[in-house]
Amino acid sequence: MGTGPTIGVNEPICHPYPRLIIRDSREQASAYVADYIIDRINAFKPTPERPFVLGLPTGSSPVLVYEKLVRRHKQGDVSFRNVVTFNMDEYVGIPREHPESYHSFMYKHFFDHVDVQPANINILNGNAPDLEAECDAYEEKIKKVGGIELFLGGIGPDGHLAFNEPGSSLKSRTRVKTLAYDTIIANSRFFGNDLSKVPRMALTVGIQTVLEAREVVIIVTGAHKAVALQKSIECGVNHMWTLSSLQLHRHPMIVVDEDATLELQVKTVKYFQSIEKVIDGVGLAQKMPQKRDSVVEDQVSLTRQVQVNGEGQSGEEREKESNLQTAADPALSIPTASAVDGPSKQGRSGIHELFTAVLASDIQEPIFDAMHTRIDPHQYDGVDVPTLPDDPMIESMSARVERLRRESQVELQRNSS
Repeated sequence: MGTGPTIGVNEPICHPYPRLIIRDSREQASAYVADYIIDRINAFKPTPERPFVLGLPTGSSPVLVYEKLVRRHKQGDVSFRNVVTFNMDEYVGIPREHPESYHSFMYKHFFDHVDVQPANINILNGNAPDLEAECDAYEEKIKKVGGIELFLGGIGPDGHLAFNEPGSSLKSRTRVKTLAYDTIIANSRFFGNDLSKVPRMALTVGIQTVLEAREVVIIVTGAHKAVALQKSIECGVNHMWTLSSLQLHRHPMIVVDEDATLELQVKTVKYFQSIEKVIDGVGLAQKMPQKRDSVVEDQVSLTRQVQVNGEGQSGEEREKESNLQTAADPALSIPTASAVDGPSKQGRSGIHELFTAVLASDIQEPIFDAMHTRIDPHQYDGVDVPTLPDDPMIESMSARVERLRRESQVELQRNSS
């Protein structure tokens, strides 16, 4: 699911970070998301001229995230004064003052408790005289501010993202959407479990609108969303599970609690957990550009930063630091950039130079091979390897190789006797 580091002509580095973050509980998953958003905003250092553009959802999924964002704001850890927000959706036909409108939801759970400026809040108007014109204007507003930096979202039990119900086009943009019956039933809990009171239509950002955000972070909690998560993670991209569209995004992150993983294969869960452990152990952390349209390439920061170009250091300091790093971890002993390709280029991160140095050194690049190339080609010379029966039982590759090895040994012993 993830993408490893690659270096090519005029190509940025794709970063090895986990796409699926698994936490024990809903509270821990929400805390992770809130902390992540705060780190993003603080690292961006927004100003009135260059605000951080944040996409926001409604529903039950983000409630705890908002609670934790509000708490951290009151503690002075983050300011939303220079944050511009765009909400994902709004019902059609109910007043904005209605207790279940998404206007009311956002002010109740978030906007009334932080220092976001009212002029920076953008929510679709479900009572606009021309709904299509309202949707088109919303897309233009997003473009005008330079696009969305981070889109936070949740999903429904059927895997819908915003109100992009099953069957929605993956190229869709902000539009009027008829709600699926399952969504109406799910949302009836907010309307006293009275289906007749649930709106049948809504305005929603499209899948393409979400995918054009610089980064997408989705929170998924609860066993009732486990099937949707499984379809979106372990299966291919499918418009019947619109969350699966995140497989097409460059910087997606899905944060889940343990209950949401109930339908995932054990090896899938272990895979993503192992990735997170490796990343934490190595000290790699994804670092996004400070602006969507920045010409600065995506960067990866190293907790144990290796000074490849040695800018700002004397030769003696560089040698001393290199010796200390090598003593602490011999794996960090690599050729310097100057020994490989002269001084580093501006805009390149340390990790880029790290891989450049490694590729230029004597370290052999791994060769991606098939299973049959790993077996000694002469291992079965002179042996008539038995063929599989017409209806072979399903077995793993390693078991198949081991079985053939045993059968060939029996055949060798029979021929020698």
